[in-house]
Amino acid sequence: MGIISWIILGLLAGAIAKIILPGRDPGGLIGTILIGVAGAFIGGWISSHFLDRPIANEFFDAATWVSAIGGSLVLLVAYRLLFGHSRR
Repeated sequence: MGIISWIILGLLAGAIAKIILPGRDPGGLIGTILIGVAGAFIGGWISSHFLDRPIANEFFDAATWVSAIGGSLVLLVAYRLLFGHSRR
């Protein structure tokens, strides 16, 4: 996959993670993309190293999407635990 595909995958995975875990998160579109791309990377790494499931280089591979969304969820929960209790 090219860089544009990773950005699109990250945007969609981050948006799905925010839909699954609703709440107020700063960052908007850029934050969603960053959480999604980093989550896709983390999910792919966990999937390939611990679950012995290699991630295909295809955009429409189900394992790629599941690992990207799962990684985005983990990253979103960690983000909220670290930065969620700030006062405004």
